[in-house]
Amino acid sequence: MSVRHETQVCFPSRVGCQPQTGRARGFGYIGLLILVAMMSIALAAAGEIWHTAMKREKEQELLFVGGQFRHALQQFYANTPRQGRRYPLNLEELLLDPRYPGIRRYLRKIYADPMTGSTEWGLVSGPNGEIYGVYSLSETEPLKKGNFRLLERGFEGKAKYSDWVFMPTVR
Repeated sequence: MSVRHETQVCFPSRVGCQPQTGRARGFGYIGLLILVAMMSIALAAAGEIWHTAMKREKEQELLFVGGQFRHALQQFYANTPRQGRRYPLNLEELLLDPRYPGIRRYLRKIYADPMTGSTEWGLVSGPNGEIYGVYSLSETEPLKKGNFRLLERGFEGKAKYSDWVFMPTVR
């Protein structure tokens, strides 16, 4: 004589079938909570990675824009007659040089500071109000601390973006 065991699947529409007890449903609820917690941790990690990537991108943009200002200041100085060599008195002189009758531009626009989003820059001024260099007004700590290009070697180990001063090499 053999004994057959049948497993009965319970559907709500079947008569005489008992639904699962509350204890069995509790395991499903705990599993769902664990899944939500794991997804939250994954999203937090992805958000941190995204934030770091955006900050690195802004740093690269700051280095590019600062290089444009450095080059424009150097060109402005180089295009001044020898006797009256000077740097610009304001950043707008880099957009349209007032010393020449024709149009002479060293920058196409006053770039926004990628770190603050503003077109306001910190200025390194000389005794006569000339602008020798620019720097970001951001007090945030940079991610990049080393491996700068030759013109930017002075930025190594700086504690904040406002310490990154973009100045021409010749004064």
